[in-house]
Amino acid sequence: MSIIKKNLIIFSIFTLLTLAPSKAEEIKKIGKFKDWQTMVLLQETGKVCFAQSSPVLQSPKSNKRDARLFITFRPGDKITDEVSTSPGYEFNKNNSVTATSGKNKIKFDIMQQGFAWIADNKVEKKMIKLLKKGSRIMISGYNQKGSQTIDHYSLLGFTKAYKAAKTACS
Repeated sequence: MSIIKKNLIIFSIFTLLTLAPSKAEEIKKIGKFKDWQTMVLLQETGKVCFAQSSPVLQSPKSNKRDARLFITFRPGDKITDEVSTSPGYEFNKNNSVTATSGKNKIKFDIMQQGFAWIADNKVEKKMIKLLKKGSRIMISGYNQKGSQTIDHYSLLGFTKAYKAAKTACS
């Protein structure tokens, strides 16, 4: 699957969740697990299952954004454990997007259409292990003006939300 098609699918999910409540019937909510939730998007090409969370803290505080962190499964495309994030703005491609939990730091490789992805499946699996073990993860990125933002995500409920998304698409 091309990166552009992948981006459009994630962008569609994000749009359905945030901008188009009338189309929300296409999304089935599986469950809420503390600070995470699991949903299934039914499409003509198959279903897309994902766990998602919103930040519990954002920096700078004066810049409220609709940021999210996703773990996605698309069995029709043979995609599992896809890690992506959206800060609620278009990333500045001159700077990196990183996830930090404790002493661990993971870089997102692809930035397009307001989302960032990890390209290597082994790195995605490492990130998921961090999400399962940790209590918080910080995603830092830079907007088009070059200003840094940091989104703090609670990991309470991640493992249950992840398992529910994985099960829904198996």
